[in-house]
Amino acid sequence: MHAIRQHEFGPPETLHYEEIPDPVPAEGQVRIAVEASGVHVIDTSIRRGATAGPHPLPELPMTPGREVAGTVEAVGPAVDRSWIDRRVVAHLGPASGGYAEKAVARVDGLHEIPGTLDAPAAVAMIGTGRTALAVLDIAALAKEDVVLVTAAAGGLGTLFVQAALQAGAQVVGVAGGPGKVERVRAAGAAGAIDYRRPDWADRVRTALGDQAITAVLDGVGGRLGRTALELLGPGGRLIMFGSSSGELTPLTAQDLAAKGLTATWALRLHALQRPGALRELETRSLEEAAAGRLVPAVQTYALTDAAVAHAALEDRATVGKVVLLP
Repeated sequence: MHAIRQHEFGPPETLHYEEIPDPVPAEGQVRIAVEASGVHVIDTSIRRGATAGPHPLPELPMTPGREVAGTVEAVGPAVDRSWIDRRVVAHLGPASGGYAEKAVARVDGLHEIPGTLDAPAAVAMIGTGRTALAVLDIAALAKEDVVLVTAAAGGLGTLFVQAALQAGAQVVGVAGGPGKVERVRAAGAAGAIDYRRPDWADRVRTALGDQAITAVLDGVGGRLGRTALELLGPGGRLIMFGSSSGELTPLTAQDLAAKGLTATWALRLHALQRPGALRELETRSLEEAAAGRLVPAVQTYALTDAAVAHAALEDRATVGKVVLLP
């Protein structure tokens, strides 16, 4: 089979398309003929050797990728053969191996793909979708809310805009560049603002008139997150879930006290580590997509262009969830 291999940490060019032996499923595993592989921002950090989040950096050489969808073509010892030929999606966790034509996954991590979803959408929801639901559970958006979503054209941001609208809230989304702004507008946001403009905060205020922002969903952090914090009205809440800018949103207790704000880190590892918690989120995520309530935005690249996909993701030139197609 062909797979993306990394023999050293470094820039996107360290990702190489190579031919390697097919993986053999061990006890409790299946082998999937991959139709779509998810690309996550943490993949780019691991590739650089910068961080692997809570996990140690992998030994090299390795095949990146933690999300796959496709058809089960072989099973390991003690695995029910009825899995063969079933279309499934799985999050591989720290095991990786997803940027390939075939991948192994634990049978207890498989989800059957609903008939209404294609493989790229299933991949988007098994990872990005479950994260979105974890954040939304904490945010508890309601029809009284006026919501600001940062990076609103991204994989998470797209889902947040949809969820906020379904809750009956008013939504303003900020994104980088005219193309992304247009996508946010097309999604139904009351305001779609280009955060690359120096006056973007004023444009948000203009879009909302006299309405105060009650909730900010922020995965960017840094200066953008700080400005979003300052846009919150009295009693507003900042829900943080990432720092794609490279730093968390800077804030102090005085910032919160001045307007009675609350700030929450939504990805609570102690809760997500509860047995079954992630699987529950994955199941709900796939159900929401199958019912059409959450529709993931997906940008695809050929598996051979994994390096191009990584470079585009790091340059913030992508829209929605990045997916590789073998």
